[in-house]
Amino acid sequence: MASVSHLGPIHLGLDVHRDTISVAILGPDHERPDVERIAHDEASVRRLVGRLGDPRWLRACYEAGPTGFELARLLDGMGVHCQVIATSLIPKAPGDRVKTDRRDCRRLARPHRAGELVAIRVPTLAEEAVHDLCRARADLVQDCTRAQHRLSKFLLRHGRVWRGGNPWTLAHERWLLAQRFDESALRATYAHYRAVLEVRDTQLEAIQADLACWYDRAPFVDAVHRLGAGEQSHSRPFDRAKRHPITVRVVEYRLVDPGRRAKADRYRLVTTILDPPRPPANELAALYAERWDVKTTLGELKTSQRGPKAVPRSRDPRGVAQEVWAHLLVHYAIRKLVHQAALAEDLDPDRPSFTRSLQLVRRQVIAHAAFSP
Repeated sequence: MASVSHLGPIHLGLDVHRDTISVAILGPDHERPDVERIAHDEASVRRLVGRLGDPRWLRACYEAGPTGFELARLLDGMGVHCQVIATSLIPKAPGDRVKTDRRDCRRLARPHRAGELVAIRVPTLAEEAVHDLCRARADLVQDCTRAQHRLSKFLLRHGRVWRGGNPWTLAHERWLLAQRFDESALRATYAHYRAVLEVRDTQLEAIQADLACWYDRAPFVDAVHRLGAGEQSHSRPFDRAKRHPITVRVVEYRLVDPGRRAKADRYRLVTTILDPPRPPANELAALYAERWDVKTTLGELKTSQRGPKAVPRSRDPRGVAQEVWAHLLVHYAIRKLVHQAALAEDLDPDRPSFTRSLQLVRRQVIAHAAFSP
């Protein structure tokens, strides 16, 4: 392709693979991009950028994926503005399931010029390195879980079933140590399964120690502090109990339903609030019941009203804030109507179904031009 002259930005949609990159080149005065394929290496990328003129007029984008962020860093280093696009937020036509490299790169170039794509932040090299360390830890956690499952299934095949409560506790560990087998092959198999589990635990402890040195370093210290990740242990439950025991308070209470003849249900609430006079047990029990009301309200907003997996339509913070306020106002309006109707019929306002009320309001909104909250 010859060098391109232009009067505006050139948008590049890149479909990136391990060995090749399909490039959709959309000029400022074109509606249909030209497509070409280049090798996925630095020399080929530099030749492509060199043919397209001044890099400051280039706008490149590609989907986030397994190829990582090295291409974005290379293009940024050459002066090309490059964005990595959130794959799940790319607009798609209903029923469009055909995927080819040419279609995918074109599907990026046109909406990128229209400003319809959502970019993610490209992490720094230090952030990505720590992220890879976190991935390695997650892989080891999965390996440890698989080793536990293999050991459990081996014991199950030979009628050794643990029935003393939760597995992988101190009591369960003592039970495992007490297992004996008459056949030498079974003893060897059991020893191998146990050895694999011990190795995985040791590896997990080692990688957790490598991660711990990053807890108090920028830019991770604030996120770690908010999540409390530095306080979490990486080992099995009985190891955590040995290293970080905590004192808890157990509040036992009964819930009596006057409309039922059955015996009152008994509950136990475990809390780290250890001062009985402040707050008292009955207040804690009441607050715990209120927690479920709050969770139900959040579920009404997130699932029933907004819809599952729905994302804001706006692409700027102010627009997203307006959408959030609109959802809150609509929820308040519906709940206010439900509350008034329940009081008129001498009912508990929490009893009427929010989902059915929402459906009724939606039908009424279609019938009328306006609805004031």
